[in-house]
Amino acid sequence: MAREAVGRPPEETLSLWKREQALLRARVVTRDTEAWQRDPGFSGLRRVGGVDVSFVKGDSVSACASLVVLSYPELEVVYEDCHMVSLTAPYVSGFLAFRELPFLVDAVQRLREEEPQLMPQAGTSEEGFLLPPGRGLGSFLEKVLLVDGNGVLHHQGFGVACHLGVLTGLPCIGVAKKLLQVDGLENNARHKEKIRLLQAGGDTFPLMGDSGAILGMALKSHDHSTKPLYVSVGHKVSLEAAVRLTRSCCRFRIPEPVRQADIRSRDYIRRTLGGPRPPAPGQERSRKLQKPEVCPKGGSEEHTG
Repeated sequence: MAREAVGRPPEETLSLWKREQALLRARVVTRDTEAWQRDPGFSGLRRVGGVDVSFVKGDSVSACASLVVLSYPELEVVYEDCHMVSLTAPYVSGFLAFRELPFLVDAVQRLREEEPQLMPQAGTSEEGFLLPPGRGLGSFLEKVLLVDGNGVLHHQGFGVACHLGVLTGLPCIGVAKKLLQVDGLENNARHKEKIRLLQAGGDTFPLMGDSGAILGMALKSHDHSTKPLYVSVGHKVSLEAAVRLTRSCCRFRIPEPVRQADIRSRDYIRRTLGGPRPPAPGQERSRKLQKPEVCPKGGSEEHTG
């Protein structure tokens, strides 16, 4: 029988989540903070990361949280971390981070501890746990995380990509496969006509809400893609740089860091379920890869951040 997460949390919990979102939202940086972000070819960027959470089929509790690191611009996987987890917090629209984020933060922390040479410069000691004492900002290679979800394109302007960025101090980009309909944005006939007018890979149109704010960009990521991606700022990157980098990471419709995180988490679930015992929280694979693995294209479950 499929296991289900507990129902809607009590109002006190939701109020606590809302207060935490508001406090952390004030720390979001929506401008470029690194030199490579302002360079047309992202000169100096050597690593791009991707995170994803994939669920065991028929089970809304058991999942695999994954983090991958790819070389840039080669887009070859040099590190992966797959970890079976139990998501006991319920899914509530607008509060996805409180369900999934702790496991992704743990994955970033393991990367710092196990493969520090792959860990990026990312922030100051006030902006997260990732900057070790006594280490200067230039001690790490630059990196950025692409997140399967939304950033400021969100009900409270603070999606999972913002949340992860603020907690880790890393530049983060939200990349969603479906439009989150907030601030008057609708997947209506007018929106679909704008999509139809996207001709070539790299074409975009802004996602302007009723508030007048541009919350993100719809991006045709590949010449042959018929569905756009919805790119939004997570933390410490401008929307312009976020869109350019997302496009440059696309071999297919989905940017390679997110695509590989999804593929490898699903593959890990399949191989783990094929063992003599069912997967258990705490079971993990974390390793640096000597050579990239060739994997089939995969899909990803979508939530509304």
